[in-house]
Parts: sequence; C-alpha cells; structure tokens
Amino acid sequence: MKNGLLLINLGTPEKPDVANVRRYLREFLADPRVIDLPAVLRYMLLYVVILPFRSKSTALAYQAIWTDKCSPLLSNSQQLVAKLQSRLGNHCQVTLGMRYGNPSIRSALNQLSDCDQLTILPLYPQYSSAATGSSIEEVLTLIAAQNPQPSVKIIRDFFQHPGFIAAQAELIKPYLATHDYLLFSYHGIPERHILKTGCSQVCRDNCPPINPCTQTCYRAQCFQTTQALIKVLGLTAGNYGMSFQSRLGKTPWIKPYTDLVLPELAKQGIKRLAISCPSFIADCLETLEEIGLRARGQWQKLGGEQLSLIPCVNSSEQWVEAIIDITSDKNA
Repeated sequence: MKNGLLLINLGTPEKPDVANVRRYLREFLADPRVIDLPAVLRYMLLYVVILPFRSKSTALAYQAIWTDKCSPLLSNSQQLVAKLQSRLGNHCQVTLGMRYGNPSIRSALNQLSDCDQLTILPLYPQYSSAATGSSIEEVLTLIAAQNPQPSVKIIRDFFQHPGFIAAQAELIKPYLATHDYLLFSYHGIPERHILKTGCSQVCRDNCPPINPCTQTCYRAQCFQTTQALIKVLGLTAGNYGMSFQSRLGKTPWIKPYTDLVLPELAKQGIKRLAISCPSFIADCLETLEEIGLRARGQWQKLGGEQLSLIPCVNSSEQWVEAIIDITSDKNA
C-alpha cells in the first residue's frame, strides 16, 4: 500500500517578464470560479481590460520580489515539500502541484500514479470557491480519468486547526513587544462569492460562529482564524484588527480594505504596525510586494514609523508537523 500527499497552491509565472506574466494571468483569470461572470463578459474583461493593462504592472511587481532562481511562492513551496518528504520518508510520497502554471496538478498526479491512497491538501487555510473549489475541481477531474483510481482524501480547509494556529502564532509573537498594533490582512474575494455560499448577507464587522449556514463562508472562516490567533496570543481589543487586500475591479469586495484601514490607524496615532497574512501559507506576491513594499510605502507617507511584514508559515518546522497532523488518519 503506497500513500501519496499532494500539496496544491495557486501558482506563479515561470519568469517575471510580461509575456510569462500575461500567460499566467490568462490561465488564472479565465477560470470561471475566479471571475464568476457569464463567459462573454468574463472574456471581454480579461482580454480587453485586464491583460492589456495589468500584465506590465504585474510583471514589475514580480520583478521586485523575484529570487535568483524562481518566485518566492515556488521556492517556499518546494522547501516545504522537501522537509515533509524528509520527515515522512518512505511512508508517503509528497508532491507539489500548482492550480495555474508549473509544476501543474497533472504533473504532480503523474508522479503519484502508483499510489493506492492519495491525500489532497490545498494550501489555503480558509475555503473559497475561487481557490479551494477550483483546485479540488481540477484534481478530481484529472483523477476521474485515471484507471485504476486511488482512494482519495481531501482536506477542504484548516482555518482553525490548532497546528496551523500555533505555527502562525509562533511567528507573530516576536513582533508584539515592539509594535503598537497587529493587523491581520486576508486575501479578499468579491462579496457575491460570499452570497453564493448561502449567506443571507455579507458581514461588515464580526461574523457569527461557524454553523451549517456559514461553514463554507470565507469571511466567517477568516474571522474564526483571527479569533483563534488572538486567543493564543493573548491580545485584547484595541491592539489588533482585521482587513482584506488584493481586490480587483470595481465590484464590491469583502471589507474592510487593507489600504483604507491604514489611514484610519495612522489617524489613531499608531506608529509601529505589524501585519500578518494568515490566508497565505507561503510568502508570495501578495505578501512580499503588496504588503512588504506597497503597504509599507503607503504607511511611511501616512507618517508611520515602522511597518513589519510577519512571515507566513512557509516551511517552518512547526508547520511541517502541523501538516502531518492535519493529514493524518486520526483527523479523517
């Protein structure tokens, strides 16, 4: 009996030039789960607005964070796979598949073709149709064509798993004594995505506890991640907050927006700000460039003295152990 573990992340262009970034954005944003509009409107938006005007600026953003060899997302993910493989040994084969770009989910499944049992772990702590749902749909479509098919276990989310919370909290702790305020900045999604999960409305502040109606609500899961972290960290009201970043287009996205929260914090007299991004497992464009560079520049213009980007869990030893716990049979 051979076991396989497939880790899935969103993806990255192969190089930080306009052509490769355009190719990556085209594959990514053509996904109907990402831009959930009728096909004609989706393709008009993609080919008339986004690709002609965003490819160059996005390429420049990637160039600002690119390593000597590849994107940080890929290198961080590869290090995680290597550490997991070393920890699991012959007990389990570990591979990485990107939903968009390379290494693809198809190539990762090919490496696991002789496995009898597969565990699929999309590396998104909170469930969203655009990321988690799309990744699960893709992997199940590919597995459906296999003969014979392996037994499959899918981890849909782990937004409040104790191992994930502990690993992220451990990275946050060193920043608490030297900063005035901690902001949890999550990736945003359009409000219509929330309504499609069955929520009657989009919360503006606190979300209700997870229940059958909100168990797949992305915003509610982000709120529960924040609550779990502040409990472990011992934070009190007034020295932390929660916001959402990376919005695209003019349609309403879940609020509050990170770039609009920063001026409010500056007006409150906050000078030393630390930002954690608990919807990202690996540091990537959205953390390193959007927060580490752009948000830091905005904060300085607002009169802030310091903005520190707290690392994602990446391939930390505590996160490696957490993955083993999350994917173990006892959590099935």
